[in-house]
Amino acid sequence: MFEVTVEQTFAAGHALRGYRGKCENVHGHNYKVCVTVEGERLNEIGLLVDFVALKRILRAVIEYLDHKFINDLPPFDRVNPTAENMARYFYDEVARRLAEEAPGVPARLKEVRVWETDTSVATYRP
Repeated sequence: MFEVTVEQTFAAGHALRGYRGKCENVHGHNYKVCVTVEGERLNEIGLLVDFVALKRILRAVIEYLDHKFINDLPPFDRVNPTAENMARYFYDEVARRLAEEAPGVPARLKEVRVWETDTSVATYRP
């Protein structure tokens, strides 16, 4: 099994609805997002997926949230912007874009990890 992983960072604010504690207040994070793609075979030139293409896809998803108040943006105007929900959001968006922009890539999205801090991370994998 082959794996390819890329990471990107961004800054954004949020407030957790229904939370009892400091995080119910508006605050921000310097997030890190890590996307891992896996597959059993490589393409004809020996790549699972092009790092450049995967980074471009991840940057496009991040751009929507970067330097914004996440609670104002769909789907987080309805879904609580927890790290767990953000990991699921990134998974869904990156998987969709990967299928659209890189058809025929012999890989599938394995997991997404979202760090809110250097020591706090949430992971989503289906």
